Amino acid sequence: MRGSTAGLADTLASGSRAQAAVLETADAIFASVVVAPAVVTYWQSTWTLMDLYVLPEDPVGSAATCAAFGLCCNILVCVFQTHMTKQLTPDRGRLMYYVLSRLYTFVSGAACVGAWRGVWNLLNECTGNSARTLLSTTAAATLSLAALRTLRNIVAAPFAVVVDSPQDYFNVPTMFRTSPSRTSSRETVLYVLDCVFSVAVVGSLVVFVWRGSWALLDIFLFPDDKVKSSWTSLIVGYALVVATFALQAPIRWAAARLHGAPRLLLADVYHLVSFLATVNVWRGVWGMLDLYFFPETPKLSNWCSHVISLTLLILLNCSNSVLVRGVYIDAEEPAGECVVFPCHYLRLYFHKERTKKRHRRALAAAAAARKEDASLPLQHPEEKV
Repeated sequence: MRGSTAGLADTLASGSRAQAAVLETADAIFASVVVAPAVVTYWQSTWTLMDLYVLPEDPVGSAATCAAFGLCCNILVCVFQTHMTKQLTPDRGRLMYYVLSRLYTFVSGAACVGAWRGVWNLLNECTGNSARTLLSTTAAATLSLAALRTLRNIVAAPFAVVVDSPQDYFNVPTMFRTSPSRTSSRETVLYVLDCVFSVAVVGSLVVFVWRGSWALLDIFLFPDDKVKSSWTSLIVGYALVVATFALQAPIRWAAARLHGAPRLLLADVYHLVSFLATVNVWRGVWGMLDLYFFPETPKLSNWCSHVISLTLLILLNCSNSVLVRGVYIDAEEPAGECVVFPCHYLRLYFHKERTKKRHRRALAAAAAARKEDASLPLQHPEEKV
């Protein structure tokens, strides 16, 4: 669910330290207060609409249908990402690009929710909801992700904001970082297998961890009082969010001075803490929507939530934050960048504005130099002598 911060530190390293600290804090607040609730609202409404419309009388059939639809769509999006990146660009028409790219987000978002709902509910039907089973499956999935060095993928908003930039709008990193080839059928097959593994195996393991953690909270956190349980999750979640963001600077300092297994272990522990914050925030916001947003009219409530949340994220230019795509490797960034969360929204905006301003100044200076050269009187060769 989260992206990489590789190269962002150097790109955004401009301005004073005080200004950088203010923008970093503003980005954390924006991600926590605006993006995260909107993303959770989108997922809650889309998930519930599938409950209402996709074979509501057949839980197993509904889960299998959603899983098949979601996983197949996600695999296709992953396989054809290079083709879409080349064909869908603003250079071929900004309006057409904008419409098609947002349509891509709409379809991919439904596919992501469908895949998660399908795998989640199939697990419920197959393994049950006993605490012992949940603990064992969650621990096994967590250890498997850690062994694959993909544990960071369990983290989502408010610790990840994906800006809808044309450069990597359709980019879906795969587990083994393979690429398609027009000349080698072997490389193409390996690429397709990489996409299938990234979506079906790593993606499903992430669902296992989320489902187990969420269900355990349902069991142990005021199971007979949904109001108190939801409010507790919300408060605990945001308290952990504040603590996690506050600890980022010392954790980054420590990670920059560690190497190998100790650095990887520190990053994994930090990501686990941020995941505990994430799952509590999601569960709290989800519960609030179920309790207080027109619970007596579920269809109207969820359609409104779905449209409003997605429209808001599109207008804010971060609609791809709703997508679960790509596999990111633990501690793949250099030094302490491996524990920096990709919440670069305002910083990217101000960086782009500074870049535009410098570009305009350079153009103005070049134009002034050309004008000054043109105004100089021409000299004959004998005058120069």
